Amino acid sequence: MPVNPQLPLSNPGPAITFIGGGNMARSLIGALVRGGAQPASIAVVEPNADLRGTLARDFGIAVHERAEQTSGDADVIVLAVKPQVLKQVCLDLAPQVAQSRPLILSIAAGVRIAQLREWLGVELPIVRSMPNTPALIGAGATGLIANAAADEVRRAQAEAILAAAGRTAWIEREELMDTVTALSGSGPAYFFLLAEALEDAAVAQGLPRETARALATQTCLGAGRMLVESGEAPATLRERVTSPGGTTAAALDAFANGGLRELAAAAIDAAVVRGRELAAAQG
Repeated sequence: MPVNPQLPLSNPGPAITFIGGGNMARSLIGALVRGGAQPASIAVVEPNADLRGTLARDFGIAVHERAEQTSGDADVIVLAVKPQVLKQVCLDLAPQVAQSRPLILSIAAGVRIAQLREWLGVELPIVRSMPNTPALIGAGATGLIANAAADEVRRAQAEAILAAAGRTAWIEREELMDTVTALSGSGPAYFFLLAEALEDAAVAQGLPRETARALATQTCLGAGRMLVESGEAPATLRERVTSPGGTTAAALDAFANGGLRELAAAAIDAAVVRGRELAAAQG
């Protein structure tokens, strides 16, 4: 499906209640406020008093310890809690959402739409998503899928919230969300591992660690920007910087001989399998 780099919320926009005030919720709230959303339209339910205080101070939004303290008239409820507590959160929300009929936007890893529907006890528009940690700096990548009850307006609302913190892409089958999780959800860790390995290899060749880290990280940043901003395929850019018989070709031959592509495929497959196991464990 097409990737949407940005989709602004309408002004003044929907009333949004976040259940959970952790890092991902904070990143989305910050992106929404920076993008023009009115703080008065945003509320957070967070049991941790320190987190509540920080969110209220930094963004001027309403904060509550428990969901029943909210007005209950949110247009969108964002489920931003850990998967292992999401069932109880949904059961607690069930009476409220049965009356208000909001859009449910879940950013919890591994929890299926059917599970959310069962726990909430009523047919609601639901969008399940998988953002990643670069959303914390406005450079996230998020996969989304909606149930049949989510019309175009509801889909646009969900997309606008998540696009405030990066790029979005809709998928057509929910089982592919495990692949999204393995690719972009877990993907930043693969990237960090590569940067770490490049740094260590350069240090082994004699570069000071500070210099190796600076060059490795800036190279990764520059290459990533070229890939995004050029719109060209990775293979095209790779071929463009690879001269026959040169140093880049020698390095790429070493990667190929070491089975880099096969290793990447095995890593993605392992993450997909684990994602399915974790989803099954949610019951």
